[in-house]
Amino acid sequence: MNVGFLSTRLAGTDGVSLETAKIAEITERMGHRTFYCAGELSEDGPAGRCIPELHFNHPEIRRIHDDMFGGGTADLRVRIRASAARLRPQIAEFLEGLDLLVVENALTIPMNIPLGVVLRDLIFETGIPTLAHHHDFYWERSRFADCALPDILNRCFPPELLPIRHVVINSLAQQALQERRGIESRVLPNVLDFERGPEERQARTAELRESLRFGPDDLMILQPTRVVPRKGIERSIELVARLSECLTPRRVGLLITHPAGDEGIEYLENLQAKAHSLEVRLELAAERFAARREEDRGGNRRFDLRDAYACADFVAYPSRIEGFGNAFLEAVFYRRPVMVNRYPVFVADIEPHGFDVVAIDDVVTEATVRDVVELLLNPERRDRMTERNYTVASRHFSYCAARVLLEEIFVPFS
Repeated sequence: MNVGFLSTRLAGTDGVSLETAKIAEITERMGHRTFYCAGELSEDGPAGRCIPELHFNHPEIRRIHDDMFGGGTADLRVRIRASAARLRPQIAEFLEGLDLLVVENALTIPMNIPLGVVLRDLIFETGIPTLAHHHDFYWERSRFADCALPDILNRCFPPELLPIRHVVINSLAQQALQERRGIESRVLPNVLDFERGPEERQARTAELRESLRFGPDDLMILQPTRVVPRKGIERSIELVARLSECLTPRRVGLLITHPAGDEGIEYLENLQAKAHSLEVRLELAAERFAARREEDRGGNRRFDLRDAYACADFVAYPSRIEGFGNAFLEAVFYRRPVMVNRYPVFVADIEPHGFDVVAIDDVVTEATVRDVVELLLNPERRDRMTERNYTVASRHFSYCAARVLLEEIFVPFS
C-alpha cells in the first residue's frame, strides 16, 4: 500500500514526531511505501510535502486558535472556512494515489482548527481509508475548556466517520473516547526497537559530557522533557539538591534537553530561581540537541537524545500528566535507572507489567533519595533494574508488538 502520514509538524523531538517516525519505520518494514505531509518536516528526515499553513505556529492558524479559546470574534467561523479553503486543494493533491491516510494527532487536539475541518470533509467526501492516531485529546487540557465554537470541536476532533479507524496511545484515552463520543478505538502504546537495541555511543558520551563541563566523577541526572509545568521539573531539582548533600564531594547536576516557551516562560523562571536557592546545577541545554546528531549553522556540534541518555547516570521522570511516557520507555531502552512519578497512564498501562523503578507520588521522600543513592553507587543493583526493565519492555512495547497490532488494523484497508 501507499501510506501517507499527515500532521501539523513532523520534525524535532516532540512525542508526536518521534512516534510517527517509529510507526512509519514499522510500516516500511511491513513492505508498504510511506509519504509525508506537514507544516514542518525534518531537514534530515524523509522527503515530503511541506504546507506552511498546516503548522500550528503559522500566524493565521495561531490567531484562529487564540480566538477560538479566548472568547471568539464575530468573523471567526468565516476565517476558519477561508483557511480550510486554502488548505483543501493542497491536501487533496497529497491524498491522490494513497491507499491509506494516517493522521497523526491533527484530528485529536485542536492546535490547527482549519486543518481538522478540511481533513474531516475530505475524508467524508473521498472515503479514503484513514487511521487516526490520537496522542492527546482536547478534553485532557484545561486551556481548551472555554471554546467559542464547540460544534467544530465535536464535529472534527475527532470526527466519527466510517472510513476512519481510531488508535489511541493509552487505555484511559480509549475509555474516554468511548464514553464521550461513542467511538471505538484500539490501543497502540509508544514503542521502541527493542529487538535491535541501542547502538554504542561511548565516544559521543565523552564528547557531550565534556561540552557540558561534566567531569569524570560528576553525576548527571537527566530529565529529557520540555520545560512546561506538567513535567514536574521542580521535583528533579529537589532530588538533585538532596543527592548533592548525600554524595559530597561528588558534584551532581541536572540536565534538561528540551526547550521552554510552549506555555510561556514563567515556569522556567521559577525553576531557575528554585535551582539557585537550593544551589543546584541546572543545565538547560535544548539548543545542543536535535532530532538527529548534526551541526548547527554556526558549525557547533549538536547532539541527539540518544547521546543524552548514554551520557546520563540516572533519569528523572516526575511528570504529573503524560499521554504515554516516551521518556520512561527511552530510559529503559538505554538501560538507565529511572525515577517515575506515578502519573495516571503509568499506573494504568505501564506499572502493571512489573517494571523496577524508583516510584514517587508527587513527593521526593527520604526513601526516594536512599533508593537513588543506592542505584548510583551500586552497579549490581543498577544492572538488575535495567536488565529486568529491558526484558519487560521488549515483551510489551517493542516494534514487534506494534507490528502485530498494525497488521491487524491494516488488513481491512489492504
